[in-house]
Amino acid sequence: MAFDVTTLRDTVLVADGAWGTELDKRGVPAGYCREEWNVSNPAVVESVAAAYVEAGSQIILTNTFTGNRFILERHGFGDRDAEFSRAGAAVSKRAAGDRALVFGSIGPSGKMVMTGEVSDEDLYGVFKTQAMALAEGGADGIVCETMTELAEALAALRAVKENTSLPVVVSLTYDSGPDKTATMMGVTPRQAAEQLTAAGADLIGCNCGTGIDNYIVVVRLLREATDRPIWAKPNAGLPELHGDKIVYKESPAEFAAKVPRLIEAGASVVGGCCGTSPEFIREVRKVVGG
Repeated sequence: MAFDVTTLRDTVLVADGAWGTELDKRGVPAGYCREEWNVSNPAVVESVAAAYVEAGSQIILTNTFTGNRFILERHGFGDRDAEFSRAGAAVSKRAAGDRALVFGSIGPSGKMVMTGEVSDEDLYGVFKTQAMALAEGGADGIVCETMTELAEALAALRAVKENTSLPVVVSLTYDSGPDKTATMMGVTPRQAAEQLTAAGADLIGCNCGTGIDNYIVVVRLLREATDRPIWAKPNAGLPELHGDKIVYKESPAEFAAKVPRLIEAGASVVGGCCGTSPEFIREVRKVVGG
């Protein structure tokens, strides 16, 4: 399916929810490399994608969030980054058919430019490999998500724009500062929106970190600083620690009831992150309609 960003001027699309927890429910061992299952257990990965399509997602992601070489090296799979990303895109495309778009997920590298741990060019190279593989696997777009350092986000954006023809979303995580509207590295929505717009991002967004209540404010700040469509995938409220488990108490109905305010603030694509599931997306689709 082709994706025309200009359609988001007149409509709101529903994305998917969390992937990691859904895969864990289906048997990925604790601490194991989820991306490896794109190759060894593709049917299980496809079942996650299919569940979101059935729930009403119009955009689904890929099981490639930690599929960059730096993180895969920790699991002993550093030389299989392109393979895992290519397979991840193909798996989601099979599940999507002609019912949903597939945006390839590129997450943080786990390294920081600010401390000198990694250079812009090294990041660019790692993200280039992943972006090209996702495109080869059939992705309709790319989302560089859960970023906290603007230098890393810009490197990922450049890698996608210069090596594919796909539309790209750049989504940062805002959960720090006095009002929880800055990233962990101190990036504000205005700073992100202005620099990412200038660098050519097709959509600009926020995901993970906090719940809808906080992201209503963040989306409004992003909307004030850019004319690009806004992507928003908040968590299911704030996490709570119950023993050794992290629990999100917001229900699908409670989450979906707040979506109209997120759209009113300026969101063009809405979905969920940590704590959400196909049940959340089903409720969101009811609210959004269409």
